[in-house]
Amino acid sequence: MRFENKVAVVTGAGQGIGETYAKRLAAEGAKVVVAELNAEQGQRVASEIGDAAIFVKTDVADPASCAALAEATKAAFGGVDYLVNNAAIFAGMRYEPLMSVDLDYYLKFMAVNLHGALYVTRAIVPLMEGRKGAAIVNQSSTAAYLSGSAGAYYGISKLGTNGLTMSLAAELGPKGIRVNGVAPGPTLTDAMRQVDAKIIEGIVAQMPLGRLGDTNEQADAVLFLLSDAAGFITGQTLCVDGGMIRKP
Repeated sequence: MRFENKVAVVTGAGQGIGETYAKRLAAEGAKVVVAELNAEQGQRVASEIGDAAIFVKTDVADPASCAALAEATKAAFGGVDYLVNNAAIFAGMRYEPLMSVDLDYYLKFMAVNLHGALYVTRAIVPLMEGRKGAAIVNQSSTAAYLSGSAGAYYGISKLGTNGLTMSLAAELGPKGIRVNGVAPGPTLTDAMRQVDAKIIEGIVAQMPLGRLGDTNEQADAVLFLLSDAAGFITGQTLCVDGGMIRKP
């Protein structure tokens, strides 16, 4: 019960890895705000968690929606201890070259996958100030360290998220708020199940541990970074990827 009497906001918590984050935080005592654009999925997750959770329909690409998220969270719980910026476009994303991808799609993609983390952080941080052990985790991806494939804007958005993590860590550290990131490798989710099996086999063949990750393994890393056990860690992005990315 590391997070008893704490409040956590998790964006994109209506499915996949974000759903696991929300449920694991609740299982360890936290009150959880399920911030999700898909109302049906978000309400389902909040209902499955029970009285410890509320659902707030949230479009992270819209600063006004992020402000409404903060208002609803304050009304329900008073303040926030933890923020997990997980929401992103991944399932069903287009895979097109940078030189030809529709610019409206590209800009919307970046608004969600990169700028959304900043919009939510700006809205939620005033509710975190003065709360001991406050922490933020931004969801990156091992795609941040890869380049040259169609749909490269996904990796670019996550590389930008790594930079955002470093900059926010410097800016919010004096307020007592730590900011870190996790970069999941290929992880078994409904979105991953939509990927061609031969592509997955090729990816797994390059991984030292030779298998896909589990959403609970991602949650283990996120909950560690939020916890007091990581109290002297900030500005870091941890690859949780079976050794796919190996950095000095």
